[in-house]
Amino acid sequence: MSNTSAEFDKIISQCRSLFIKKMSDYGSAWRILRLPSLTDQIFIKAQRIRSLQDGITQKVEDDIEGEFIGIINYSVMALIQIEKGVVQQPDLDTEEATQLYDKMVKATKELMENKNHDYGEAWRDMRVSSLTDLILQKLLRVKQIENNEGKTQVSEGVSANYQDMLNYAVFALILMSES
Repeated sequence: MSNTSAEFDKIISQCRSLFIKKMSDYGSAWRILRLPSLTDQIFIKAQRIRSLQDGITQKVEDDIEGEFIGIINYSVMALIQIEKGVVQQPDLDTEEATQLYDKMVKATKELMENKNHDYGEAWRDMRVSSLTDLILQKLLRVKQIENNEGKTQVSEGVSANYQDMLNYAVFALILMSES
């Protein structure tokens, strides 16, 4: 699993770098987004990936890798929003936003390592298209929880679903880099 840890860190480093650059360009404007808006942004990206995987003619230059990076960064933003709450005006500078980014990624990586231990890295034998479908399934679950005003009877809450989506997107990028 040490290889997975290093591969995870490499992918996250690329995502983090883009996050910081966008913070420089836009500030923390994303802080005004409510969770359903972030969920919908991730949904748009995952649906586009699926369409491209299904062979639709691509008319926009953004590639699948860039869309998975978007899923990772929007998932981190959602986790930050869950912890800090939504605001009316941007309120984070790049340094504080990056610290929160790192905190969310650290917790998500720990979850990934624990699951990899228990599941024996079964994701390595999966197809990227299956990881896309799992992300879409998680999104539909989150939407249902949001529609239920956050109430669940037996299932995990939205944070765990965002963490899973982040990890599935990292796995997809790792698999894509190996092929």
